Amino acid sequence: MNSVASLKREARVVVVGAGVAGLTTAVVLAEAGALVHVIAEQVPGVTSLAAGAVWGPYLVEPKDKVDQWGQRSLEIFRKLAEDPSTGVRLTSGIEASRTADAPPDWATTLPGFRPCEPAELPAGFSAGYRFMVPLIDMPTYLDYLLRQLDAAGGTVERLHLASLADAGPAALIVNCTGLGAQELVPDHDLRPIRGQHVVVTNPGLTEFFSEDTGLSQDLLCFYPHGDTVVLGGTALDGEGSLAPDEKAAVGILARCVEVEPRLAKARVLEHRLGARSAGLPRGAGGRDHLVRLRPAVRRHEVAPDLGQQPHQHRQGPDQGHARAPADRARPVRGRRRPQGAARVRLQQEPPG
Repeated sequence: MNSVASLKREARVVVVGAGVAGLTTAVVLAEAGALVHVIAEQVPGVTSLAAGAVWGPYLVEPKDKVDQWGQRSLEIFRKLAEDPSTGVRLTSGIEASRTADAPPDWATTLPGFRPCEPAELPAGFSAGYRFMVPLIDMPTYLDYLLRQLDAAGGTVERLHLASLADAGPAALIVNCTGLGAQELVPDHDLRPIRGQHVVVTNPGLTEFFSEDTGLSQDLLCFYPHGDTVVLGGTALDGEGSLAPDEKAAVGILARCVEVEPRLAKARVLEHRLGARSAGLPRGAGGRDHLVRLRPAVRRHEVAPDLGQQPHQHRQGPDQGHARAPADRARPVRGRRRPQGAARVRLQQEPPG
């Protein structure tokens, strides 16, 4: 597909979903001259609000594309970190492991990268690496994206859509509804990955910490954001409830306090929960972690097909792959379709 420049200026574009993928896509299209209208039931999206968040790939493929998107994200976030109102800042911290694994290749090129000295590691950890990355306060960052969209002339409507056909006529519809595509499309092959964070008062932390927990559903990380710290977390496959789980919260606090004892005296402020989407697991014939981008067109109607938000636990604010649909979008040439639209499809499917 060609670039977004091939869209007619002032063409009406509808973006469905107001999480970080939807808002980033909307901003890019609006800044390119399209008349962008965002439709979402929740503004901003609750799953994006629940992210920690720190730059870095997590359970997503294909590696070559993810590397490209990740580097683009890194460049953009470094620039955004110059403005405190964006919620982005460059922060030093440690990613550690309980096994002596080699560092991920994406980490070795980051500023300040070096192996940790044994004295820097918490008890029970055998390896770790220090580096500086963008840390993103998601509520502030999503507000920033909404301001950028407004400044570019975009509009936002809080509305529950029963189908994509209800989005109205448009040159392009981009579906960024994430797990909402289960019912909107519908696509019942999607499954939820439930995440929970606990937000506490900051006892004086200035650096982040993250454990490489592999595929475990119990995560360990903490991200300081001024007066607060976001503690993580969970990644419960197949669970989509957004009700706070007190037992999970106790476990999150205990894991974080074990690494950073100062957190024991922190006061719990809130629980943040979200459910991101994934495809069928490999064992069921699916490809749940590969990001795909493709158009789907039907005459005289909006094609009922999936547009899935490809964000993972630590990729919630990713600028690179969230911009991909906007960068590649263009109206599909062919017969005139008064009630139809070209749509961008985003789907996660790892190689089988």
